[in-house]
Amino acid sequence: MSVYDERPWLGLYGDLAPDITPEHADGLSLFAAGLAADPDGVAVHYFDGVVTRRELDEASDALASALLARGFGAGDRLAVYLQNVPQFVVCLVATWKAGGTMVSINPMSRARELTYLLADSGATVLVCLEHLYDEVARDVLAGEGHQVGLVLTTSPLDHQTRDDERLFAGLERRRHEGTTDLAELIDEHRGQQPPAVSFAPDDVAFLTYTSGTTGVPKGAMNTHGNVVFTAQTYRDWARFEAGGSMLGIAPLFHITGLIGHVAVSFAAPMPLVLAYRFETDVVLDAMLEHRPAYTIGAITALNALLGSPRFTREHVESFRTVYSGGAAISPAAERRFREATGLQVHNAYGLTETTSPMTLTPRGTPSPVDPGSGALSVGVPIWSTVVRIQDEAGEDLPLGEVGEIVADGPQVVAGYWGKPEETAANLPGGALRSGDVGFMDAEGWIYIVDRKKDMINASGYKVWPREVEDVLAEHDAVRESAVVGVPDEKRGETVKAFVSLVPGSQVTPEELIAHCKERMAAYKYPRTVEVIDELPKTVTGKILRRELRG
Repeated sequence: MSVYDERPWLGLYGDLAPDITPEHADGLSLFAAGLAADPDGVAVHYFDGVVTRRELDEASDALASALLARGFGAGDRLAVYLQNVPQFVVCLVATWKAGGTMVSINPMSRARELTYLLADSGATVLVCLEHLYDEVARDVLAGEGHQVGLVLTTSPLDHQTRDDERLFAGLERRRHEGTTDLAELIDEHRGQQPPAVSFAPDDVAFLTYTSGTTGVPKGAMNTHGNVVFTAQTYRDWARFEAGGSMLGIAPLFHITGLIGHVAVSFAAPMPLVLAYRFETDVVLDAMLEHRPAYTIGAITALNALLGSPRFTREHVESFRTVYSGGAAISPAAERRFREATGLQVHNAYGLTETTSPMTLTPRGTPSPVDPGSGALSVGVPIWSTVVRIQDEAGEDLPLGEVGEIVADGPQVVAGYWGKPEETAANLPGGALRSGDVGFMDAEGWIYIVDRKKDMINASGYKVWPREVEDVLAEHDAVRESAVVGVPDEKRGETVKAFVSLVPGSQVTPEELIAHCKERMAAYKYPRTVEVIDELPKTVTGKILRRELRG
């Protein structure tokens, strides 16, 4: 038996159970339980608009009935190409009520990406914002290779009466030939109820696409069993409990938004606060207006809120718990957040393929910092989950040694849609090979060193960008940084850092190099530093090192 099978992290659980059986069999049962518990409670706050659970139930009944009347059936895919709007939640529940699978598409996707995602998923229905149809989807749908037969369009101006000029300046309703208005379709079928549906735990609840950093995006098959397990984990482990509301700062198309916002809002149940997309001052206003108790999002989003000149402690005084995942947190960033807000940022770690969390920091427990690497722990494996550190051959390494992080548990996806070879390579035996490199200490805390593919080989020495970035984060002038390897005639590769500065700060590249040189081995510190206004990021806040390599 391996040391990981003994689960050394259980000593950090406190009153948490080592294993659980989810209370619900599928996502639809999860929604129904929240509806029964609080039928007239708020399901979604959207600016000054409100959708109650009863209204969400009735609208999703109507949409499901409409889909079934138009030939949508069990296992069919409905793609949503939406921002964080209430219609997203309506479409998710309606898809399940019609027996189907939802496909979540990044609203920043352009024609090439949308073409691929529709073709790969085989979606037969597309729900998109009116302006996205105008700008992108119309031309894609005029082409071949997709199976979309029904296009439903909607507006971000629905469900509210107060337009926000910061987001919607110049936006008008647009009706397009060959499309159907989502709200009108719901009204046409209002009062109708679709036949009862139930899912097995292995049925696919939604397809969420990986970012494609190592090839074309892959559709992770997040099952209903995955969804109910991770929703209950956020509710009971992270303690996102009824009696508060959830601030939706992560995009809903992403696995963090789908589980850490939508699914847990069903499970608690609790209101979900949406504000269309992440715009710093708009989100700050939503925080004051709706007084949320919980959120989970990338540290880059949290830093953006703190960096606004309008931020005060009043904005966060309603919060009970804040979690962060999706992007690495340095100890310096965690300290700055705590000093600015009085709140601890609890670390979360997971991937699309783990349906959000594989590790969490127990609520109220500070994440330790590894004295050797300086890394902040991403938490401990959650209940019913075994996380291992393995070598290239797939053999378990001793505690403390660096290797690939491998997860096995009820949250790991069934595989990739239509890609058996990639499934076999990345999910051997049902366990996920994460592609992240890290280690576990004797207590069971996990530390991420970096992505395997981002390792820099400088004169034969391994340099992990994350370690250099953490040292840069200790400088008061540094807001964010990204470290990459660049070609070098003598060293093969050498270390280069891209840095954005705290507004109003000044520092030279030479000063930043000296800062690192004083704190790191000679082969690790950056030989060049380039100061830029903004680092390239995904919509979820993850920094895109690949765009900086040139």
